[in-house]
Amino acid sequence: MTTSVTRTRKDFLSILDLDSADLERCLDLAAQIKADRLLGREAPTADALGGRHVAMLFEKASLRTWTTFEIAVQELGGHVVALQPDIVLGKREAVADIALSLERWLDAIVIRTYSHKQLEQFATAAPMLHVVNALSDDEHPCQALADFLTLREHWGPLAGRTVAYIGDGNNVASSLAHAAAMLGVHLHVASPDGYTLPDAVVQQATGAARHGARLRLFTDPADAVSGVDAVYTDTWTSMGREAEAEVRRGVFAPYQVNEALMSLAKPGALFLHCLPAHRGEEVTAEVFESPASIVFDQAENRLHCQKALLVMLFSTAPA
Repeated sequence: MTTSVTRTRKDFLSILDLDSADLERCLDLAAQIKADRLLGREAPTADALGGRHVAMLFEKASLRTWTTFEIAVQELGGHVVALQPDIVLGKREAVADIALSLERWLDAIVIRTYSHKQLEQFATAAPMLHVVNALSDDEHPCQALADFLTLREHWGPLAGRTVAYIGDGNNVASSLAHAAAMLGVHLHVASPDGYTLPDAVVQQATGAARHGARLRLFTDPADAVSGVDAVYTDTWTSMGREAEAEVRRGVFAPYQVNEALMSLAKPGALFLHCLPAHRGEEVTAEVFESPASIVFDQAENRLHCQKALLVMLFSTAPA
């Protein structure tokens, strides 16, 4: 079957780089690509990258992101170039110099880094190179794509549903807020004082909201979870903040997702986590391993969403 896609922006650094129609289209395409995967090389998108070269530049550790992007590029007919880990943006040489060099050889690059600003500098310096954010300190947009594909598989239409995110207002929470607003999903975010969702993200999500989606901030996790359709959490200590781990364990202890907290959500509420998870910290083993948990559906869907994203980035006309 032929799937129609339209050209998105050159890069995917943020969920906000898609308009709401493109976000919906990406989820539709991901669902089709997932269904077509059993066709192997006979799948309609098997040559979507047609010998293109896609580099991977990761400054942070990765299991799911690296593996799913490498498989995605290969299953779309492209070639993966694994850049050496000692190529650290802005240290060995200027960000612009790295970008301008790689642009001469590559068609796209997937970057997992610390500074979102450096990621933007890289994309600006290389106008012919597709740049994909595989995680920065500010945003994790590929995760949000997988999150909402997974929820759509379990729920059907998304608009009007409510998700509670419990924990640090970090990069995962920011991208979740952007995508939820654009898809018409209400989002409750419960965080301790000093760890809340950034004001800029709240403003961005509010401005992007469709179908009456509302973003509400809480300090009490019980209030945030009351009556919601799904509960989401993430590690209390993100990569690069390991020195804060002990302090954060104390601050976030009341924000653990456990059976008592889940019982406040709607009957049948789902549990999400972007992984890696720390059982006994942000979530108990009982919740993580319960029938409500769809964390490995999320992990699987990283592959299908990233394939859809790459197809859209490389599509210059309807397919």
